[in-house]
Parts: sequence; C-alpha cells; structure tokens
Amino acid sequence: MDLKQIASFVKIEHTLFSLPFVFIGALMAGEPTNSEFFWILIAAIGARGLAMGLNRIIDRDIDAENPRTANRHLASGSMSIQTAWILCGIFLIMLVGGAAMLNPLCLYLSPIPVVAFVVYPYLKRFTWMCHWWLGGCLALAPAGAWVAITGEISSNSWYPDLLIVSLGVMIWIAAFDLGYAQMDIESDKKTGVKSFPARFQPPTTMAVMLLSIPIWAAAFSVVSPIGSLVSVVLVVSVLVAAGSQFQNWWFRAHVSTGWILLAVMQLS
Repeated sequence: MDLKQIASFVKIEHTLFSLPFVFIGALMAGEPTNSEFFWILIAAIGARGLAMGLNRIIDRDIDAENPRTANRHLASGSMSIQTAWILCGIFLIMLVGGAAMLNPLCLYLSPIPVVAFVVYPYLKRFTWMCHWWLGGCLALAPAGAWVAITGEISSNSWYPDLLIVSLGVMIWIAAFDLGYAQMDIESDKKTGVKSFPARFQPPTTMAVMLLSIPIWAAAFSVVSPIGSLVSVVLVVSVLVAAGSQFQNWWFRAHVSTGWILLAVMQLS
C-alpha cells in the first residue's frame, strides 16, 4: 500500500477542517514553542486518521449498499480489514504518543477522543443527533490544543472564550454535515441510518443549516469578527448560488472557514 492509497482511505483532505482550529486553540492558550506545535500536529493527524479509519471499518457494510460510497476501500474489497486495523493502530500511536510528548494531562485525557470516534458510527444508527456528535468530535480540536499548551484545566482560564469557540465548531461542523448528508437521503432510509435529512427532509434541513450560521458566526467572532464575517459571506454565497455544484463548493467553503479565521487572527 502506498501513501496515496492511505491518504485516500482516511480522506486526508478532511484534516483541513480541524487543523486550523487546532492551531487556534493553541494560540488562544499562549505562545506555543516549535516543539509543542510539532507534537500537537502529530497528535492531530493521528486523531483525524483514527477517526476516519474507525468510521470506515464500522460502516463498511453500510458503505457497500450506498452507490456513492460503494467504491470505498473496505466496501469494495480493495483493502483488507486487517490493513485498516493496522492503519488505525498507527494513528492511535500517533495520537497517544503526541499527547504523551506534550504533558501528562494530555496523555490522561487522550482516551476521550478515541471513545468519541468509536461512538459516532454507531450513534447514526439510532439518532439524527449524530450530526452534532460529529461536530463535538471536531470541537475537541481547539480544546485539546489548549490543554496541550497549558497542561491544566483547573484554573478555568478556558472559560468562556475557548468554550464558546469549541461550541461554535460543533455547530459549524453539524451544519456542514447536514448539507453533506443530503446526498444520501434515499440510501440512509434504505440502510436505516438516522440522518437528519432522511428524517426531516431537505426543506427542514436547510432551515436548520441557515439558523446555525449566525450561531457559529457569533462564536467564531471571539477569535476574529472580520474572519467570522468573511466566512459567513462565503457560506451564504454557496447556499444561494452553488446550484448543481453545491456539494463541491459547500466542502470548499467550510474548509476555508477555519483557515480564514486563523489567518485574520494572526494578522490582527
């Protein structure tokens, strides 16, 4: 197996969602050293790879029944389940090893994201709240980076700014996932996946997506009011004008959000 296949298996481009918020959390905590940035990056890549790998393993039967996902590695048989577990093991070592190199509290708390990643694929078999759970998984990114730099949570210095930003990430990712999940409404109904769009249909889904925008925008304004405003304009533009290319531009707009916030935060 080559690096290109591994990157495709774990959707390495999805790391672009969480990575800027990892850096934002670290910068909110103080002035990270180069070494801290390095180990935070290792842990973040491990966490994202592990999350995607577990999702692919647990959902392989569902993926096989969905025309959009039937060609994924495990669903199509182009990768063995053993290889997938080995990759998950490597990513777990990166997550835990990176946490251990940062501080004892990071290592102690490292099982939390692992449990969250395992729960998500099963949760969507039972409740349409799974989209917000997925958002919560990514909300761990700024929180984890903050702990990586401070090494403590007892002083409450994370409140309220870090909490607000983390909640913003949860709502922002949930809204993104609502848009993404509309591609699979019929398949979700067939396979029993309890997605919000399959349960409440596109008009209600769109309304929730729209209502989410001012909430996550307000949360992200804690980091950068200007960056938050630019992100809102970008996302709303996609909702209004993307047309048949909605999914592609929806993905790009949300990937851009965190990087816009990080860039403007650094320039301010």
